[in-house]
Amino acid sequence: MAVLEKRDRPNKTNLRLGMPPIWVVLPLCLALCTPLQGEVYTALSELEELLDTESVLLQTLHQYISDQEHRIAVLKKHAVDYEKEHSIAARDVTNYLSNPINDYLLVKRLTSDWHKTEQLMQDPYYETAMKNLTQYRELLKFPTDEDLTGAATALIRLQDTYKLDTASVARGELNGIQYSTQLSAGDCFELGRQSYNGYDFYHTELWMNEALNRHEQERSNVTVRWEILEYLAYSTFMQGNLKKALDLTIELLSILPNHERALGNLAYYEAAIKNGTTEIGKSEQPPKAVTATLDPEERERYHMLCRNENLMSIQISSQLRCRYTNNNRNPLLLIAPLKEEEAFFSPRIILYRDVLYDNEIEVIKRMAQPRLKRATVQNYKTGELEFADYRISKSAWLKEHEDVVVANVAKRVEVMTGLTTETAEELQVVNYGVGGHYDPHYDFARTEEINAFKSLGTGNRIATVLFYMSDVAQGGATVFPWLGVALQPVKGTAAVWFNLYPSGNGDLRTRHAACPVLQGSKWVCNKWLHEAGQEFRRPCDPKENIQETTSR
Repeated sequence: MAVLEKRDRPNKTNLRLGMPPIWVVLPLCLALCTPLQGEVYTALSELEELLDTESVLLQTLHQYISDQEHRIAVLKKHAVDYEKEHSIAARDVTNYLSNPINDYLLVKRLTSDWHKTEQLMQDPYYETAMKNLTQYRELLKFPTDEDLTGAATALIRLQDTYKLDTASVARGELNGIQYSTQLSAGDCFELGRQSYNGYDFYHTELWMNEALNRHEQERSNVTVRWEILEYLAYSTFMQGNLKKALDLTIELLSILPNHERALGNLAYYEAAIKNGTTEIGKSEQPPKAVTATLDPEERERYHMLCRNENLMSIQISSQLRCRYTNNNRNPLLLIAPLKEEEAFFSPRIILYRDVLYDNEIEVIKRMAQPRLKRATVQNYKTGELEFADYRISKSAWLKEHEDVVVANVAKRVEVMTGLTTETAEELQVVNYGVGGHYDPHYDFARTEEINAFKSLGTGNRIATVLFYMSDVAQGGATVFPWLGVALQPVKGTAAVWFNLYPSGNGDLRTRHAACPVLQGSKWVCNKWLHEAGQEFRRPCDPKENIQETTSR
C-alpha cells in the first residue's frame, strides 16, 4: 500500500510574500518607547495597542501609495512624450533625421532621458522601507505567529463552548447578534489551517468546508481552491471518512493533475477502500496532547453553565435570598450596610453588590496595565509557576502601600469576610484576552501539592474574594460546575467564598472556572486570604466531620 502523505505544516519560508513594506516618520512618543514583544492575544488591553500599530501602518501605506502613484504618473508622462516624438519620426524617417535638432533629441532620449526613466522604473523606496519596517518592529507592538494561533484557538474554543454554528461565526454573528464584518474565504481558510497545525481535524474540516463555500461565492483569487481541497481531504480522512477523502482528492487532481502528494494519497485511499481498511494506521495518528484534560461530565456541565443553561434545582434556587447586612453590627456598616445576595448555601457563596466604585476601578486598572504579564498556574509537583493553555489572561499584582485605593479594597475585604488581610496575597488584577478563560480549578492547594505557597509561609488559601471590574456583554461568567452555580460579571460586584473547611481541609465543592469571554472585555481583581492569623476569626467547628471532609 502507498504511504499516505500528510501536508507539511507551513513554516515561515513557505509563506506567500505580500507587497513591499512601507514606512512613515514615527511620532516622538513612539520613538522613545522600549521594544515591545508579542503574546497580545492573552489580554484585550494588549490588543488595543495593535490598533495604534495599524493606524501608523495605514498612514504609511497611504504615503507609500501616494509616492508610487507620483512615480507612475511621471513614467506615464515620459512614455507619452517618447511616443509623441517617435510617431512624428515614423511618418517620414529620412526627413526627420535630416534635421540636426531631431538627431540631438533622439540621442538625448536614448541616453540621459532613458537613464532617468530607468531610475524611475526602479523602486527607490524599497530599501528604506525595509529599514523602517525593522524599526517599527522594535518600537511598535506587533502580534506574532503565536498570537495568530492563540486568537484562532480562542475563536474555536468559543465555537465549542457556546455551540456556535460555523456559518454564523463566518457571517460575524455571535449567538444571533451581528457584531462584526463577515469572514472571507481566506479568513476561514486560516482558521482551518491553524486547526490543522494543532492536529484538530474536526475543526479543520468545518472551517475548510466554510472556506470552500465562500470561495465559490467570492470567486476569490486569494485562496486557491485546490489548496482548500488538500486540507479538507486529509482532515476528512483523519476522521475515518475514506470515501469522501477519495472524492475530494479526485477533485483536487482534476485541477492539478500532477500534484505529487495528491497522487500518492489517491493510491493510498483506493488501496485502503479495496482492502476494506477503515481504521487510521498508527503512523497517521496525531500526537497526543500534553495539555490538562477535564472529566467529560465536568466539561459538559462547565459549558452548559457558560451557556446560561440552568443546572440548579428549584428547591435550592427558591431558597436563596438577598438582604442588607452590617455583618454583626460592624461599625463600618451601620450607616451603609452591604447589599448581600446568596448564590449558594453550602459551600456558602455570597455576592456583594456595589462594593467597588468606578473611580477605584480606573485607578486599579491604570496601575495594573503597564505591569500586566501572562497569567501562570502552579505546577502541583514542583510548585513552580508556568504558563498553561487552560488559563488565557494577563495579570498584575498591587501592594496596599502603593495607593490608598488598594489599601481600601483590603479593608473592605476584611469587612466582608471577617478575616484579616495581614497574611493575604497582594491584590491580583486580571484582564482576559481573546476568548479568555480559566478551566475548572481549585484556588486552594490540595494535599499532594506540598510545595504550593511554601515560600509564603502563611498556610493555604482559606478564602477568595473576587471583584468584577467590568460588565461583559456575553460570556465571562464564574461557574462552579458541580454546584450548578453561575455568577455573571457585574461591574462593582464582589463574590466571596471559603475554600477550606474550618478544620483546614480543602472543600472540593469550590472547584470553579472562568467561562470564555464571547463579547466584551473582562477585568477582575481578587484577594486570596490565607490561614495564618485567622485562628480566632474562624476557629475550628466541633460539628465538622473531619473524616468526611478529609475524604471528599
